[in-house]
Order: sequence, then structure tokens, then C-alpha cells
Amino acid sequence: MTTSGGAGTLRPIGSAFRSPGVVSMNKHLSAVACGLASIMAYAGACRADTVTDWDTKATAVASAAALGEREVTIVDLAMFDAVNSIERRYQPYLHQLPTAGPTSADAAAASAAATALAGLHPEAAATFKTALSEYLAHLDATPEALANGGRLGEAAARQILEERANDGATAPDPYRPRTKPGQYVPTAVMVCSTWPTMRPFALASPSQFRPGPPPSLKGGEWAADYNEIKQLGGKTSSRRSVQQTETARFWLMTGPQAYHPLARQMIAAHHLSLVDSARFMALFAVTLTDAYIAVFDAKYHYEFWRPVTAIRNADLNDNPATERDATWQAFDNTPMHPEYPCAHCIESGAARVILESLGQSLPELSLTSPTAPGVTHHWSNLDDFTTEVANARIWAGFHYRFSTRVGTAFGQQVGEYVASKVMQPVNRTAQR
Repeated sequence: MTTSGGAGTLRPIGSAFRSPGVVSMNKHLSAVACGLASIMAYAGACRADTVTDWDTKATAVASAAALGEREVTIVDLAMFDAVNSIERRYQPYLHQLPTAGPTSADAAAASAAATALAGLHPEAAATFKTALSEYLAHLDATPEALANGGRLGEAAARQILEERANDGATAPDPYRPRTKPGQYVPTAVMVCSTWPTMRPFALASPSQFRPGPPPSLKGGEWAADYNEIKQLGGKTSSRRSVQQTETARFWLMTGPQAYHPLARQMIAAHHLSLVDSARFMALFAVTLTDAYIAVFDAKYHYEFWRPVTAIRNADLNDNPATERDATWQAFDNTPMHPEYPCAHCIESGAARVILESLGQSLPELSLTSPTAPGVTHHWSNLDDFTTEVANARIWAGFHYRFSTRVGTAFGQQVGEYVASKVMQPVNRTAQR
């Protein structure tokens, strides 16, 4: 890619779906309706494959950021266990479900996805049911095969929903602000403060790959990275180029919409079979959600200060090479969780490992962003992709250079572990 500091090419495009996040019910239902419209369009026109169709739908209606990634992971795992129960190419994620008679794998995948989405978003259950009926009506299968596939998909979804019902993702927020009696602290709700104790999908524990601490505030690395972000990441920076600003804005998007399109493009480019598509999509989703769990474990363990705090309090860090700026602000609103390591970087590093795990040539990948309307970024290699994500978080004023470097490597560790541990190919000889 050749944009923003060697990161990509910008081209005009149409509008993209926005993830609803933590918004009013009306806005959420509107997003659900938009997502359903996309699925019905797939069903009536030229579909990609059932797995990527419904991953697209799940991404469109997902909650904000990490919570949305968890939701899409549940959907993708339900589809995988359903389809794999028919073809039995891989070890199941949870269970190998019984099948009887002719069974449509497409119907199983669609039913699993719709059932999982209805469980995650019960306020829209009737709408998901309608979307499923529309989708099934366009499948080329006998009524018996459709019915058997539907039952199989429902069973797979119910199992994964039950398995994740009490995983800790939405537990009460226990975060305790650092303060002393009588002293005011900002009262905004913290993001994902419960995730350090959330049960991972594949990792042995959230802290399994926790990196070492950030650098000493008295050292040269801290001073260099502090001054870089102070110059390039400020709201009114004159050092940040127009293209760097555009890239910073592009990567303000978070959650599954930021990465899942890349996996879907790999599936389409290499014409994966339905079971291989299901496995690849589920592996991608599990890896990204476990990467979020791992990075929030590290963030809340170290509780390292964000640039906006550090720069306004540089007189406290005992480093003469870092000069205070009392009014410095980041390019955009700083996310409400600790700085170290970079979450977007762990996601991009983890995504890279899974994209490469196919062992296939890399097509030109592209993304749009709801935070940078009218722009598309393209990559012909994944070095450019991870570099762009890291630079974007510096140019946005959110992360120091050392945090992006640690985050990317951290993500690769998570990706390599997950890719080697879950949904592995079965031994075909032993199976006979």
C-alpha cells in the first residue's frame, strides 16, 4: 500500500455500514434493519457463500468494538460447528452434532447464524427469523434437507450461546479509579474493564502472553516516543500531513467491521469450500476476540497513562527531555481504557497471522471505514497493513511508538497460538 506514510491508496467509494455500538434502541434496530437488507440482497442476487454472507450480517449489527467482536465470534463458531458436523473435516469447537438424512450445509450455517444473532439481540429476534426465511427460500435443496439443516444449525447455536452465557464479558464494571479522599477524578465509564477476567475462546488465560512493562519514564525511548506523538498526534498539529490525518481518521473505526472484511475477501479470492470457509472465518473471529481479551488484561494490569495525560503532566515524569504542554489534545477523543499496549495493533498483528495461515497468495485487500466516508484503503502485502494501523494510532494521538510495536508482536503471538490449538484438521485415516 502507498498511502499515509507508505500505507495505502485512497479511492472514492460509496457509504459503508456503521456498527451501532452503545446507542439508543431505535438506532440499534435501524442498524439491524440495514444489515438484514444486505443479507436479503445476497439471497436474491449473487451470494458469496453462506458463511461470509452471515458474517457480513453479524458485523453490520454488532455492538461496539470488542463486545461486537465477541458477538460475531459466537455467530461464526455456531456456523462452523454446524457445517463441520456434516462434513467432519476438522475437530469441532464444542461438539460434533449428530446428523440424519439429507442435510443442507448452507441451511445449517444460515440457521446457526440467525439463531445465534437472535440470542445475542433478542429485541430483534423476529427480524432475524424473517431474514432467515428469505435466505432459505433461495437455497437449492429439498425441503427435507433444508429442515434437517435448520435443526442442526439451531442446535449448534444454542450450544455456543449457552457456553458463552457467563463468560464474564458483560459482568458489572469493577474498575476502581486511582484517587485519594476528596479528590475529583473523571467519571466516564471505562471500556472493557471486565475483560481481563473474561474466559477466552482459545487462550489458556487472558494473561498467557502478557508483555513486559512499558519503558521507564526516565529513559531515552520514553522521551523519543513522547515527543513523536506530541508533535504528530495533537489535534492542531502542523507536522502531521493531510494523508496522515486521513489515515488517523480512517482507523478510528473499531470492532469487527475493521477486520472481518479482510477474511471474507481471502475466502472469496481462494474459492474456499463451505466447511473451509466456516473454519477460516471462525478461526479469524476467535483469534481477534482472544486478542482483545489479552490486550485488556495487559492494559488494566499496567494502567499506563495516555498521551493526553502524560503531555499535560510532563513535569511529573522526571525526564528533562519531555516538555509539558498544558493544553495539548489528541486528534480525536481518547478511548476510555489504559494506553499500553495498542489494541488496534494487537488486532492487526493477530489478523495478519490468520490471513497468512491459509498458505495462499495474498490478493489485494481493501477496506472502507465509517469514520472516513468516501475513502478506501488497499494493501498488496501485510507489512504495509500492520504498519499503517500502528502509524494511524500514533497520528491519532492515542498510542506511543513502543506501544504499537509491542501490540503488533503481541497479536502475532496470540494468532500463532490460536491457529495451532483449535479446529484442527482431523486425521482422515483414523476417522475411517
